[in-house]
Amino acid sequence: MKKLIQLLQKVGINGFLLGLFGAIFLAWLFPSIGSSESGFPWKSIINVGIALVFFFYGVKLDPKQLRESLSNWKLHVLIQSITFIIFPVLVFFLLRLIPWIDDDFKLGITYLSALPSTVSASVVMVSIAGGNMPAAIFNASISSLLGVFITPVWMGFLGKSTGGMEIDMMPTILELTFKVILPVCLGVLFHGKIFPLIENHLKKLKYVDQTVIMMIVFTAFSDSFSQGVFDPYKTETLLEIAGIMLSLFLFIWTVISFVSKGLGFTLKDRITALFCGSKKSLVHGVVIGKILFPDPAMLGLVLLPVMLYHIQQLIIGSAIAQYFSRKTE
Repeated sequence: MKKLIQLLQKVGINGFLLGLFGAIFLAWLFPSIGSSESGFPWKSIINVGIALVFFFYGVKLDPKQLRESLSNWKLHVLIQSITFIIFPVLVFFLLRLIPWIDDDFKLGITYLSALPSTVSASVVMVSIAGGNMPAAIFNASISSLLGVFITPVWMGFLGKSTGGMEIDMMPTILELTFKVILPVCLGVLFHGKIFPLIENHLKKLKYVDQTVIMMIVFTAFSDSFSQGVFDPYKTETLLEIAGIMLSLFLFIWTVISFVSKGLGFTLKDRITALFCGSKKSLVHGVVIGKILFPDPAMLGLVLLPVMLYHIQQLIIGSAIAQYFSRKTE
């Protein structure tokens, strides 16, 4: 059993991933418990959880380390350009080549393209692969902060082309600032005092993030199932979306590989560009999505492509990280 668990972890299948599947399964079994009609204060609990997640994220940021990483600007520009410009533009044109995909799924794929990079997954995989760790931490952190503003702006432009969705920008930005940026800033402000106290418990803190994400996924899918949002779609449609997500991941990975080689990056910097540039954050996807898509049933539908991409980026990314680990050694 121990060997099986280790094997699953090597290919990216961990407790959190299984927990997400479990949350969706429970939402399917008991949709009334997690739905907005249940009477349970899910919204208030989740809002407090989101604030805690981003407060501790700010506490973990080391301002000195971020300043020291600024010198490698070419790598930073490439990663942020891939994340926030090239990825959304490629998806915009890709969706014109597959017009048969339902508009609701197009909206989810577009939303995925506008999201920032992950923090923990990017840094962990760069570490395993033997990449440039300070640059990975810098880019993952900056991407997360930029995404709070850039993701809603992109969706304001691109959302109209996928189902006619319109976003009221000012209230959205203000809500994200209050729920995300303010807790992060407070966390950074108290970094010097709080980080030494929690440094030995960082591994345990990840369970706070994961619990909040699983609650949001559970409630969103509970509303989706209770309202029959997925009923019109066949299993083949969901498999098709999964295939598109896989193709998108591999295509972005190939683009980053060619560009980083063309710019003459070292192997360590190429590894960092590959993992940070190809990743998309499920945490930000769920949190920002809860604000951009206030209808919980719609949120469940939009998050489906994001979750499928997240699962594949973990599994494939872990396998590639092991390959690079052997190569760098």
